[in-house]
Amino acid sequence: QVQLVESGGGVVQDGGSLRLSCAAYGRTCGNYAMAWFRQDPEKEREFGAAISGAGGSTYSADSVKGRFTISRNNAKNTVSLQMNSLKPEDTAVYYCAATWGAWGLPQRRDYDYWGQGTQVTVSS
Repeated sequence: QVQLVESGGGVVQDGGSLRLSCAAYGRTCGNYAMAWFRQDPEKEREFGAAISGAGGSTYSADSVKGRFTISRNNAKNTVSLQMNSLKPEDTAVYYCAATWGAWGLPQRRDYDYWGQGTQVTVSS
């Protein structure tokens, strides 16, 4: 069993930055691939970025490419999402997810564990 706990959300102005963190408990972080998703209340949960177990490979959705960077520290069992040049349309609840399967998968159904989410609000 893996427990994921996100932190770092908040309110930021258009063009600002935030750094989200996800702490993993229960199993060694480097054994599974991880990702960040986000969800606006009126939309489906949307894939943001993914990272392989060792951290050597990353993949980002077009909507965040060049602005968001996913990284991980397996020694600390954490995964981070650095978000720059934030826009009002980035406003959502951001979720950390983990899978024992292949990394980089963009579908919600491909992930085995989820955090509770952290709210990010970008004001215009």
